Amino acid sequence: MASSESEMQARLLAQALPFMQKYENKTIVVKYGGHAMGDPALGKAFAEDIALLKQSGINPIVVHGGGPQIGAMLAKMGIESKFENGLRVTDAKTVEIVEMVLAGSINKEIVALINQTGEWAIGLCGKDGNMVFAEKAKKTVIDPDSNIERVLDLGFVGEVVEVDRTLLDLLAKSEMIPVIAPVAPGRDGATYNINADTFAGAIAGALHATRLLFLTDVEGVLDKNKELIKELTVSQARALIKDGTISGGMIPKVETCIDAIKAGVQGVVILNGKTAHSVLLEIFTEGAGTLIVP
Repeated sequence: MASSESEMQARLLAQALPFMQKYENKTIVVKYGGHAMGDPALGKAFAEDIALLKQSGINPIVVHGGGPQIGAMLAKMGIESKFENGLRVTDAKTVEIVEMVLAGSINKEIVALINQTGEWAIGLCGKDGNMVFAEKAKKTVIDPDSNIERVLDLGFVGEVVEVDRTLLDLLAKSEMIPVIAPVAPGRDGATYNINADTFAGAIAGALHATRLLFLTDVEGVLDKNKELIKELTVSQARALIKDGTISGGMIPKVETCIDAIKAGVQGVVILNGKTAHSVLLEIFTEGAGTLIVP
């Protein structure tokens, strides 16, 4: 029994070798969040994956969200969560809680999990080393009653306007794994809460990352028969949005992937974060999700 298990492990390593060589010294940004975050076993598997990428000579960078945890903390503090068109309105009191939860408790939890594997993770946010600057998000919606376009005021919700890669380049040369919370300063001195997907896309674009992985709660992009599509070009993805194959919550995900490619990422993957070791399956096998390429 033991020898057949060893043979299987050896075979798996042999299969992984070409992929290890392909990604050696390359930057891979992983957006971690959602349902995978609340499960201790999945959290441990995720930390092991990130550690193994580092040990394989890859430069992994983790960007994380934390919507459910922010909602829970606001409720605990008796602050009502307000939403406009599905986007959280972030007033001055809320942005303090957002920063506390994202750059504080969640960030340090992920750092601790990776450190437990024996690797060195370091917790950061956009404020550290002036890494990211943001400005107030400008969102417009069409009022269904009057058909008039109006501007949404989401308070301290920001959009990335600038990424300085100095600190991330320094960390890439060190043994450190950056774990980054999507909170950033504005030139106006305010603190902004940024959508974690778009934040990850901006970081990956600035670093011209080889891969950006979005861990979601679905397998990837599905065709009309609900079968996984392994690879799409940007123009194919746009066509699938147009014909309704890509619909609902998958549309903003795919649009974020397209934006990241336009910003300089070589390939973006949507994959299921609820599958243990999905990051390793994606990087060291033929792929586990949907790869979107230019």
